[in-house]
Order: sequence, then C-alpha cells, then structure tokens
Amino acid sequence: MTESMTNEAIREAWMVLAREVRTGVLLTMRNGKPFGSHVPYVLGENWTRAYVHLSRLALHTQHLLQDPQVSLFLSESDSPEKNPLALRRMNLQGTAAILGTDMPAYAGVKERYLARFPKSAMMFGFADFSLWELQLQDAHLVLGFGQAYQATAASPETWTHQQPERK
Repeated sequence: MTESMTNEAIREAWMVLAREVRTGVLLTMRNGKPFGSHVPYVLGENWTRAYVHLSRLALHTQHLLQDPQVSLFLSESDSPEKNPLALRRMNLQGTAAILGTDMPAYAGVKERYLARFPKSAMMFGFADFSLWELQLQDAHLVLGFGQAYQATAASPETWTHQQPERK
C-alpha cells in the first residue's frame, strides 16, 4: 500500500504541474457527448478557478454557450523513457462563464494571461475573443501509481487519498 502525501506536498505537486503544463484539454459537451480541445490556461489562486481566452467562432465556445459544463485536463508530457500510465495529471470539473471586461477580476486575469502567453496579446483586440472563467468544483489528481487524490471546491486544500475498492 502506498503512503498518502500531506496536503502541503500535494498542493506543491499540482502547482508544479500547472506551471510546467501551459496547455490543457478543455472538454465541453457537444450533443450530449464530450468534445476535447487543446487550450492555453491560467489558474486562479488555487485550482478552483481557471481562465481561458476563447474565440466565439470555435466549436468549444459554441458548446459552452449552450451547456456550461466543462472539464479541464492537464497532463505532463509523455516521452519514451516514461511510463504513460504513471504520468502526473489533473482533471478539474465545473462550469464556465464569460468573464466580462467590466468585472473586477478581468484586468488582473488578463495581465496574468498575457504574462504567461505574451504572443496572445493581439487576440485581446479581436471582438470574437473573450476570457472565460472556469468555476471548478471537483479535482482528481494523479501523481503516479497509487498516488491518486481528490478534492472539492468546498475544501480545496484538503486532498483525500483515493483508495482502491475492496471486494
């Protein structure tokens, strides 16, 4: 049986993963089925908020306008020397809403987004692009074999070690 990590160690692990992995897979609902798109993102103060800059012309944005359910999946890069089943990864689930330019958080989020993705500055001038706030309720974090953890937005710093079900 694998030992459980402390909440502080888990926080550091997911923060490192989020810093290293600049893009994730945004999963939206298309006709009742999951649809994945590769997107750049920035996280809020913790994992309960993430921000993406999306074009209204993109399919994933059209999906969000119809159904705000969303998941953001982050994974470390694979390589031949790694075991793909042991890659560090995080699945975040919640809902999405446009972050209006008149909202108090907008300027700070835009600044953080541009600091991480300076080449996207031009897109902020396009009328069809908007910042979206992902309001995330559930997190599932895998740090390797036997190191799977879950947390909820109600207590985002408390991670529960996922134990295999016994029969």
